[in-house]
This record gives sequence, C-alpha cells and structure tokens, in this order.
Amino acid sequence: MRSAAEAAGKGETLQRYAADYPVDRGTGPHEQPQSMCPAFGSLRVGLRMRRTATILSGSACCVYGLTFTSHFYGARRSVGYVPFNSESLVTGKLFEDIREAVHAQADPAKLDAIVVINLCVPTASGVPLQLLPRQINGVRIIGIDVPGFGVPTHAEAKDVLAGAMLRFARTEAEAGPVAAPRGGVEQRPTVSLVGEMFPADPVGIGMMLAPMGLAPGPVVPTREWRELYAALDCSVVAAIHPFYTASLREFSAAGRPIVGSAPVGVEGTDAWLQAIGSAANVAQALIDEARQRVLQAIRGALSKLPIQGRITVSGYEGSELLVARLLIESGAEVPYVGTACPRTPWSEPDRQWLEARGVYVQYRASLEQDLYAMQHAKPDLAIGTTPVVQAAKELCTPALYFTNLISARPLMGPAGAGSLAQVVNAAIANKHRFSAMKDFFGATGQGDNAGVWEGVPPAHPAFRADTRRRVIKLQKAAQEHMA
Repeated sequence: MRSAAEAAGKGETLQRYAADYPVDRGTGPHEQPQSMCPAFGSLRVGLRMRRTATILSGSACCVYGLTFTSHFYGARRSVGYVPFNSESLVTGKLFEDIREAVHAQADPAKLDAIVVINLCVPTASGVPLQLLPRQINGVRIIGIDVPGFGVPTHAEAKDVLAGAMLRFARTEAEAGPVAAPRGGVEQRPTVSLVGEMFPADPVGIGMMLAPMGLAPGPVVPTREWRELYAALDCSVVAAIHPFYTASLREFSAAGRPIVGSAPVGVEGTDAWLQAIGSAANVAQALIDEARQRVLQAIRGALSKLPIQGRITVSGYEGSELLVARLLIESGAEVPYVGTACPRTPWSEPDRQWLEARGVYVQYRASLEQDLYAMQHAKPDLAIGTTPVVQAAKELCTPALYFTNLISARPLMGPAGAGSLAQVVNAAIANKHRFSAMKDFFGATGQGDNAGVWEGVPPAHPAFRADTRRRVIKLQKAAQEHMA
C-alpha cells in the first residue's frame, strides 16, 4: 500500500511522515510498534474540539471500528463518513463525494473547522484532499492522510492533526488579527503545554509557574480553534509529550523556544522549572523561589507514599519515561521502560536520567520486546498495554493497564507525587491472589486445554514437542535482538 500511495502522488506526504515519525524499516515483520489504528489519534483530537466536525474517508469496516472506539472513549458527537466502492474510488468520484459532503457541512454558525481524514485505502489510491478548498463560508477545511502504513502509532496521529491545525492558525495570525481566547487574553507570559495530560496537571503546573510571573497557556491538542492562536502566542513551549514533531515545528517557525521533559518528582521538577525560567528570561531569584516553594512539598508527598518493588513500564501514550521517573523517585526499581513512540531531542533529559540509574529505555518498542523484558526482569508489577497485562497475569505477575490506570492520574508536581503509590502498592500486594487462582485453575484454558470440550481433550505429545521447539527458537531470536 505504501508503494501504491507513492505512485498515486502521496510520496511527499509519506516522506514527511517518515522523517517526523521514524521507524526502522529493516527490522522485519515487527518494524512497527503495536498500537490501535493510528487514525484514532487524529479522530480523537477532532472530536474533542468545540465547533469542529470530522469526516472519515475509508473502508466501512475501518470506519465502524474507529467510531466504536471513539464513542467508547467518550465522544459525544457524530462522525461523518463518505462511503465508496471500487468504481467511485478508481474514477475519482470519491473525491467529488467528499467535496460535496464538505460543502454540505460547512455552516459557519455551527463550525469553525471541518477535518477530513483519509484512511489507508483512499491514501493508497491518492485521493487528493489537498485540492479541497481551504475555507468554505468561513469554515476552515483541514484534509489529512493518516494511513496505518505511514503513521506508526495513534499517539503520533494526534500530532498529524494538531500540527496541521497549528500551521493553518499560524498563517492566519501572520495575516492579521485573530479571535481572542474564550476566557480573554492572559496578561502574564505563558507556557504552552504540548501533549494530552490528566486535567489536574495543567492547574498544578500553573501553581508552580506563578512565582516566576508565568502562566500556563493552552494544552495542545487544544479544545477550540481560537486556543491555537493563544498557544502560538506564548513565551515558552513545554514539550510534555516529546513526540509532537509537527506541532513543535510550527512553534519553532513562530520563534518560540521549546523545553523538554516535565515537572515530575523532585529532580524532574527542579530541572524543568530552571529550564522554563531560563527560556522565559525570568530572573534567577524568582526561579529559585518557585523551586523552593514546590520541591519541599514534593519530597514530603513522596516520603509519605513510598513504592517498594520491581516494576517494568511499557505503553504507547508517550508519557512512559515520565512515569518511570516518578516511580523511581517514589522508591521503586524500574529495570525497563518501553515506549511505542520514537526517540526525539525533547525526550533526551528523561532518557539520560533513566539510563544513569540503570534503566533500559526502548524506543519504538514492539510487543515482543515488552514481553521479553517483563519475562526476563521478573517484576513485582508490570505496567503495560493490554496484551502485556494479559501475559503478566498468566505468569501470576500483578499488572496494570497503562492507559486507563496510569494515564488517568496526575503526574506533575506535588499532586503527581504519590499519586501512583496507592494503585501500584495495592496491585503489588495482590500477588498472593494470582498464585491462589493459578493453583486452583491449573492449566485450564491454556494450550491444548483451551476451548469447550464434551469430554477429556486428547493428548498430542508430538504437537506439544514441536511447539516447544518453536517457542525456544523464538525466545533465542528475541534475546539476540535485545542484545
């Protein structure tokens, strides 16, 4: 499909994605980290914005899956869909149908923008969304290609749309006056925050910035179009999630300095406040005051809720390195961190800090690498994606799903210190329950004992021996790859 898309005129787009979201194409069938359909990331960003409509162009089964997942994650509006068949795809009628749909939906009384997303098949067929008008009746039209063969993860697909919107908003701001934020213009210098985070975190960050005379700006991806202007009109950009390459490129084009990492734990908060203050040209005395105010509170919170145990961390949200830092400062041992996102300049402070403490950091981690690390490290707790959690529990290892149980908690500043301790310590303490269940159920539901049987399953020792040989071979290959 990649070759077809290049032949159909999408070569430039794919080259840009390859540069922004690099993947080692020489690593075989697992070259791309396992994640949900990447287009979900862009769809999620659009659905969370006020006065923004989203239209999907793709196979019906893909659209069904994406809309199901979106509504499962709390979408409260409809998703537009332009269906197609082989004839409309190859004759160009699909593009005409998309243009007609966009014109029909472009109501300035209801919308600021319409997002049109090409999924895999329309992208591979070269459906030219770039030929759509930039505006219809004052409604902005944002057309993007988000194919699974071009964008590695749904986290990076958030950046595809956020970056496209920032680019559009930047050109508008350069051309003349733009709409003010809904709550008015912040008079203090602001720090724009890049990356989705727990709702309490921006509030906590604002309290930490206040002694320096700074205020938190909008969080990108934003919740409204006019917030894009306010985000660009900042003094400093905080790359809380470091994989937003396209978005950060737009901030750089606007002349804004960018600071990596985040205020997690004592050392992370100390270094981050210093970096933000220096980038915003704040007097050192004010920076020191901000650090003194917050660091003692973080130390106290960490000491009250320590974490004792060996923990592996993996996920595809982009905040895995930050979580690992907070766990270590809480007292945990973290031998391995795997993230599906790529290594970028803005994650370097976290990588260096972790590796200095003996943590193995794996960017673009595959499921196989995460599983191998978990099995090899023998942790007291595995934090990871759904299949990692499933595999851990089969080994009687307590496990927590990163997205729902870790990302759904504050991580920054005093509020983040100790926020993970309760759920992590409770999970580690449940080890005996897994052992009891394993003793009770035995091998039921595993291997050739899986499924529903009327009688006793017949044994097939030859098959079992062959499977064992295959597993040993795969384990050796995985070990050599990790080495």
